[in-house]
Amino acid sequence: MAYAFPGAGALDYFPCRYGTSRLLFRGPRRVLDRPFVALLGGTETYGKYVPRPYPALIESATGLRMVNLGCVNAGLDVYLNETSVTQIAAEADLVVVQLVGAHNLTNRYYTVHPRRNDRFLGATPLLRSMFREVEFTEFHFTRHMLQSLHAVSEERFDVVAEDLRSAWTERMHRLLARLPTKVVLLWMAGRRPPVASGRADLSADPLLINAEMISAIRPLAAAYVEAISSPEARARGVQGMSFGPMDAPAAAGLPGPAVHEEVARKLAPVITSLL
Repeated sequence: MAYAFPGAGALDYFPCRYGTSRLLFRGPRRVLDRPFVALLGGTETYGKYVPRPYPALIESATGLRMVNLGCVNAGLDVYLNETSVTQIAAEADLVVVQLVGAHNLTNRYYTVHPRRNDRFLGATPLLRSMFREVEFTEFHFTRHMLQSLHAVSEERFDVVAEDLRSAWTERMHRLLARLPTKVVLLWMAGRRPPVASGRADLSADPLLINAEMISAIRPLAAAYVEAISSPEARARGVQGMSFGPMDAPAAAGLPGPAVHEEVARKLAPVITSLL
């Protein structure tokens, strides 16, 4: 995992492990004595290229111990496969669950790596029969594969997308069932959740998630927070981020410190009110 071992100009994420999990999380490692808040999520929660991501900002503002269990490019399968991580989260006083995309999970059309969920492992016979003209051995990442399928046929792709949405909703139910504590769902994006239009939008994260899907899981949580970044925060781009020269394109596609500050300001009062 290149992000865990920084080069020149990059951050030291102080990678650490919790429990028996093989996953590397962002450190410094936190003591798991209660009270603490666990945060599950993807690249944004991990805070790639950001010196002080929103979990650290909330910890400073509230004095509450934040255990950052975010994983780069995580899908729901990371947490459903790593039971020791969800066991730690279940012991927290509160859990924040960032809503991640529906593309990075194994489904009836394709399989992903159990820990690095953005990695495409292979297409099932069903997907191969739907897209006979596609050579699936050329793909290594789920997003690239889905974008290619969408370019071949929007109609056939929509069938796959709808199945991914159903799989995501079912797995969110399973994940939340493992967390017998207060849960806050976090939408972290530059726009509101789109309405269920039937057509997939592959231009923005979290990929394939819509308002209808969130409504289906909202009753299972204590709170739902929409942290929609302002145009001003997004305009600051990579200002304040830390990365090596080769990582500049990747950094430009991620929320910078200004966005994380807005998320922390929106999320911190919700956390303190629930505790």
